[in-house]
Amino acid sequence: MHWTHVLLIVIFTIVITIAGTYWVLKTYIFTTAFTPVVLDTKEERTLQDKLKAIGYDFGFSARSKHKKESDEINENGFLEPEPYSEKNAPHTITFTERELNALLAKNTDLAQKLAIDLASNLISAKLLIPLEEDFPVLGGKTLRFNAGIGMAYLHDKPVIILKGVSIMGIPIPNAWLGGLKNIDLVSEFGVDPGFWKSFSEGVEDIQVTDGQISIKLKE
Repeated sequence: MHWTHVLLIVIFTIVITIAGTYWVLKTYIFTTAFTPVVLDTKEERTLQDKLKAIGYDFGFSARSKHKKESDEINENGFLEPEPYSEKNAPHTITFTERELNALLAKNTDLAQKLAIDLASNLISAKLLIPLEEDFPVLGGKTLRFNAGIGMAYLHDKPVIILKGVSIMGIPIPNAWLGGLKNIDLVSEFGVDPGFWKSFSEGVEDIQVTDGQISIKLKE
């Protein structure tokens, strides 16, 4: 092989390596923003009905907001009173992955910085944190955090397990997480009175599947 051929191969390899490294850094480590989820009309209407069922007024559009107001505001501009009743009240809360991310896109400025993924018995989150320009070494860059939480319902109680947290693709040691990695938080902290005990006693079922989460509350 002629030396010019060898030189061209070396140069080509260097270019490919640099381009690949840049793509990995730009896509997975120094990602600047996520693409917000935008629901279509049917998905938006379905989510609006779910939020209305749990008493949350969230207007995705002026039309839906106007309809909501006309249903509950009388001609004098006052909120219509109504007697309390649990008849036909939903005890199961179900959201899809797209619905959760669409809520982030509409309700906060986190749409391009936080994304939620739902898989079988697993909730994952990606978070981007921009660093100030004067930050040492990584100034002006955006750090990427990933976290995973296992969630299921086994043996008549919810199971919540921290699967791990990583920064820029590097897993954080369990010792830095307080030794909580791969531990059922409900079993660990649900014995004593507090949040986890109350949470456990109020949940009848949890199902996390690919793209959907469903939580059934006790009566």
